[in-house]
Amino acid sequence: MKVLYTGSFDPITLGHLDIIKRISKKFDTVVVTVFNNKEKKYWFSIEERCEMVRGAVEGLKNVEVDYTEGLVVDYCERNGISIIVRGLRAVSDYEYELAISSINKHLKQELETFFLVASPQYSFLSSSMVKDVAEHGGHFEDLVPENVAQNINRLLGRK
Repeated sequence: MKVLYTGSFDPITLGHLDIIKRISKKFDTVVVTVFNNKEKKYWFSIEERCEMVRGAVEGLKNVEVDYTEGLVVDYCERNGISIIVRGLRAVSDYEYELAISSINKHLKQELETFFLVASPQYSFLSSSMVKDVAEHGGHFEDLVPENVAQNINRLLGRK
């Protein structure tokens, strides 16, 4: 069975990677799709984010990386996907994800959303926090895959 794990991944964190690794053990194919959210201001282009995700999931044989714009339900329909997996860190994530899941279900009745609780060591972690710590000179390298840390440092003119 093929499932979708989607996000803006600006940048992908070890929390995202943990979810990807865990679901790759449960499903035949995991499609990690980078979406643009018009509400967000990105550090990296969609192509750069895809490249960082590809580097992070290298070695996971059943994980594919793609990108698109538009509705998640349309992407799922075009690609024969009927399950979306979303990670939850806190109650606030659940409220947001429930709303998204509900509108997706309204648009495509057959589409299901599975929620996977973040591993405790990543329950605090978000891309925004990584960017904030990095921007202010804090140590962030143990929060993201190595290829991502290199890209952030390059973007910020370090190393």
